[in-house]
Amino acid sequence: MATTNRERALRVRRHTRVRKKVAGTTERPRLAVSRSLRHISAQVIDDTSGRTLVAASTTEAELRDALVGGRGGNVSAAEAVGRLVASRAKAAGVRQVVFDRGGFAYHGRVAALADAARHEGLEF
Repeated sequence: MATTNRERALRVRRHTRVRKKVAGTTERPRLAVSRSLRHISAQVIDDTSGRTLVAASTTEAELRDALVGGRGGNVSAAEAVGRLVASRAKAAGVRQVVFDRGGFAYHGRVAALADAARHEGLEF
């Protein structure tokens, strides 16, 4: 079930619309989520300096071993990424973020990642 060019174009339009309003600052960086059919990743980004502060993804060896069946495209994998990115952000001194869903619906894996990050102590 591949994504068509039209679906991708619509997602990019939604993401552009969101990015007009959502920007990460030094005090409150942006938690950006990206997902594909097989994987999900999250980054905490300071847009003022253009730097990624922390990141986590299901493609990392640390998470790949812990995933059920090695699959990164499910809700449990998204929760693991959310917990990992939140713990890394807290270790880097980040407590508050703004959430950037990347044009994806706030549902399923994206919502699971956000809820897990909140549960670990990130505020947004």
